[in-house]
Amino acid sequence: MAGIEAGQLKRGLAIMLENVPHLLVGMEFVKPGKGQALYKCRLKNLNTGSQFDRTYRSGERFEVADVEDRDIQFLYREGEYFHFMNSETYEQYQLHQDDVGEAQNFLVDSMVVKALLFDGRPIGIELPNFVVLEVTQSEAWIKGDTASGATKPVEVASGYTVQVPLFIKQGEFVKIDTRTGDYVERVNK
Repeated sequence: MAGIEAGQLKRGLAIMLENVPHLLVGMEFVKPGKGQALYKCRLKNLNTGSQFDRTYRSGERFEVADVEDRDIQFLYREGEYFHFMNSETYEQYQLHQDDVGEAQNFLVDSMVVKALLFDGRPIGIELPNFVVLEVTQSEAWIKGDTASGATKPVEVASGYTVQVPLFIKQGEFVKIDTRTGDYVERVNK
């Protein structure tokens, strides 16, 4: 594991703090009139998911965490646990729903996601920015029931409920932004 200085910190880098891996999710460089430069960092604990702010001085050293990204395939959900498989090695992983977080709203069987691995075990997953899911439940829409920009709730294959325009029907596919959970567009498959 390599050591780096505060000046080499960048967003997306995983570092060790008190023997726990943390992901740098935000950073701001501050140069006061006097004294050393400061780095205001927003860190996410990769074991608990909690986020906090810390300020470091230039010259402080950090240990880079041994974290790797790997593509894994979602297999199934069993109670509070989600099961995934590495498609290359066929190794299976189990993640608690707290580790999966909001991503569980968009997971469907056989979906490939990025896993964040620390010491060979998954500590979280990252979805693509957009997913295409089938509408499994939708109420009928009657022409004339419209107002400008009217929407209705529909349920998609993952069980998530999203607001969509009135013309979306059951069996159609919709693109959803996984960062916001919002409908983007109808997709022809």
